[in-house]
Amino acid sequence: MILDQFRLDGKVAVVTGAGRGLGRAITMALAEAGADVAGVDWHTPLDDTEAAVSRIGRRFLPIRADLADAASARAIPEQGIAGLGRLDILVNNAGLIRRAPALDFTEKDWDDVMNVNLRSLFFLSQAAAKVFLAQGGGGKIINIASMLSFQGGVLVPSYTASKSGVAGLTRLLANEWARHNIHVNAIAPGYMATDNTAALRQDPQRNAAILDRIPAGRWGEPEDLAGMAVYLASDASRYCHGAVFNVDGGWLAR
Repeated sequence: MILDQFRLDGKVAVVTGAGRGLGRAITMALAEAGADVAGVDWHTPLDDTEAAVSRIGRRFLPIRADLADAASARAIPEQGIAGLGRLDILVNNAGLIRRAPALDFTEKDWDDVMNVNLRSLFFLSQAAAKVFLAQGGGGKIINIASMLSFQGGVLVPSYTASKSGVAGLTRLLANEWARHNIHVNAIAPGYMATDNTAALRQDPQRNAAILDRIPAGRWGEPEDLAGMAVYLASDASRYCHGAVFNVDGGWLAR
């Protein structure tokens, strides 16, 4: 039956940035579909996410790792395996954004964002792929891209560069790893109601301008990514490689 292809029973996922926002919503979606989850965060406590996953009868392993450090990122798959036994799905969700005009943008703000959003994403994906190859049977990698994987934006040069890089790496890794049954795809969220966009939503003019541009007429909620995340993590997407799926209320179609 087709709905059975969306089940994740017996699978183990790693989700970065699992303590809040998009990462927490994706964690819950994967757990509800049957997966056990190792949730990674550095700044946000994972107690609430762990309790929520436990309430639906799945296992949750909290991992505290600084994704600004590539060595910490590379160690995450083995930590997940030590706690949950294997690894089948990696969701690279954690991200950092810094805002300033390009003329004033600092080297630190450039490096901080690129290290988390792109450098560690690559090395964590590399480490996960090595696990998938050792286990046999392939695996799933889901990267969280952005509308700024396709557009320039303003005041966020390192974020735009990093998210453009995420889309490019998604395609490159898919090209190299598809033959090993490793699926690498990405989700590009639109304007989502998270902590990162609180200032925009509280600004009457910016909020109105954004809503006027979104055909759906509303900000996205983290849970709006749930279906796409489960699809890309499941056997239902078995012939998807190197795709970037927009979940943006129609923003990019406008």
